Formats: sequence, C-alpha cells, structure tokens
Amino acid sequence: MATRIRQKAEKLANQKKYPYAKAKYVRMSASKITYILDLVRGKKAEEAVAILENMPDKGAYESLKVLNSAIANAENNMGKNKDTLYVKEAYATSGPMFKRMSARAKGSGNVILKKTSHITIVLDEVVGG
Repeated sequence: MATRIRQKAEKLANQKKYPYAKAKYVRMSASKITYILDLVRGKKAEEAVAILENMPDKGAYESLKVLNSAIANAENNMGKNKDTLYVKEAYATSGPMFKRMSARAKGSGNVILKKTSHITIVLDEVVGG
C-alpha cells in the first residue's frame, strides 16, 4: 500500500516550485476570461499588468487582481525580483454553475445557468538577461 514512500517524498521535494495565485468562483464564464489570459501568457509580469490595466473588460479586472497576487507571492514568499518574472501559465477553468429557473408559457420553465470559473496564474523567472 505505502510503497516507496521515501522515494516519492524526495521526488516531491526536488520539484521546482513556482509562484502562483488562484481566484475561485469568479462569477463569469471561463471562455470570457480565457481570451484575456491568452493576451498575457508568456509576457513579462510588468507588461502583463500594463495590458490588463488598460482593458475595459470585467475579466481583465479579475485577472489583474490574480496577477498582482501572484507577483506579491513571488516577492514575499519566495524572495524573487519583480523585474525578472514572466507569466508562465495563465488559464481559466469552469467552476460550478448556479441553476435558476425562468417561467415560460403553459406552466413550463427554462433553466438559466449562471456560470463561474477559477482563474490560475503561474509565474517563473526569466533565465538569462
């Protein structure tokens, strides 16, 4: 049952840990947030912040909060420099849906799905200059 516990623990300890941040249960569909995150994926952190600050979408505002949190985590918890960070991964996955009913003709109803999503942003340091 518990085979190779020591080897598995050493393997987990040797894995590289990246600074990240998550926002869960954001009241917006994942597809609306994904196209915004596509713009910042692979960019330097400061450039990504500038892009998100100048977008008028609600998804950009939510993504900006997550990005700022990931940068703060990198600086405070891992001692990394803000100038060397870039967005390694940025993705939004769908969360649970709130199901609501809307009245229709002849006593029937339509289901309204109010979608939620989880935003994840992972940072890494630029190797070299």
